[in-house]
Amino acid sequence: QVQLVESGGGLVQPGGSLRVSCAASGSFSSIGMMGWYRRAPGKQRELVASITSDGTTNYADSAKGRFTISRDNAKNTVYLQMNSLKPEDTAVYFCNGAINSGDITVSRWGQGTQVTVSS
Repeated sequence: QVQLVESGGGLVQPGGSLRVSCAASGSFSSIGMMGWYRRAPGKQRELVASITSDGTTNYADSAKGRFTISRDNAKNTVYLQMNSLKPEDTAVYFCNGAINSGDITVSRWGQGTQVTVSS
């Protein structure tokens, strides 16, 4: 069973920084696209940033210039560095990965990690 486990969330003051990580474990051959999503209270889940296996990135407008997504394929881990955090960034952050096992690709989600931006 493939699992994605997020870590690194917490409470940070406005203007601060935080890095969240997501590590994949289990039996699989490779991971394709990986992404970070978030769900704020009372809102739908939205894409924050994504990264392909060769490092091509995509960001939501709200994340551009402040957040950086990266990955370490050797560690099967994706990161989201968040700078200049705002109260509106408060949400549960989820990672997603396209997990390849032979000819089959399945989408897996982590359990989420809470990020709270507040003074």
